[in-house]
Amino acid sequence: MPLNGRVRTTVLILGGTGEARELAARLVELGIQVVSSLAGRVQRPRLPVGDVRVGGFGGVDGLVTYLAESAVTAVVDATHPFAAGISANAAAACRAAGVPLLRLARPGWSEEAGADRWHWVNSHTEAASAAASLTADLDRRILLTTGRQALESFLPTLAGHTVTARVVDPPEITLPATWTLLLDRGPYTVAGERSLLTETGVEVLVTKDSGGGYTRPKLDAADALGIPVVIVRRPSYPDAATQRTESVDGAAYWVIASQA
Repeated sequence: MPLNGRVRTTVLILGGTGEARELAARLVELGIQVVSSLAGRVQRPRLPVGDVRVGGFGGVDGLVTYLAESAVTAVVDATHPFAAGISANAAAACRAAGVPLLRLARPGWSEEAGADRWHWVNSHTEAASAAASLTADLDRRILLTTGRQALESFLPTLAGHTVTARVVDPPEITLPATWTLLLDRGPYTVAGERSLLTETGVEVLVTKDSGGGYTRPKLDAADALGIPVVIVRRPSYPDAATQRTESVDGAAYWVIASQA
């Protein structure tokens, strides 16, 4: 992908994912000016190469102002598949500012072989109900891997259940006495996930359709042990007109093509 010395651009990457970090490294290597924006929800984020900013923009209007003041000529939304609010603001701001936008999202798990074995739901609240129905006995153990921001949605239904909540950072809410907090972050392995499920006696796994291979090992481990899995479907992307890709290669080519 030669630039031939002709591409001079500032690309804003809305990041926080492994794909975003990989794309930033790829573009910096090609000599493209990159600014990666992180929401700041993780205490110790993995930082990409290139310039980094942390924190929100102040809604759609704030992002429109930032795009103009920073002379951004292309935006890649490589946020987590469940960061629907950020993606909605990006779509609206880029449309208002006339800046090309690409959505980079790893493939989900819904189309993979074996997906029909899992219990698919549309929200965290539905996931809590599904997990409760699979654990009529309150002593049956549930593993939640949906992120700390979603934990509150599970409390009304699962407050009396035996739950292990695996998160990167401690939540801001008080968890029930029957819950155990497990602070951990990937990458994970099938062997490691199998050991966790076995040692903690987990009988139901609850997660969300993050997609990709980074956190997939827990699904493979649960399947191997015959543990039922509840998965929250992804929210729909807010702008059907936005161009999309599932690969870092595709995003890199798009950035170069958008500046031609």
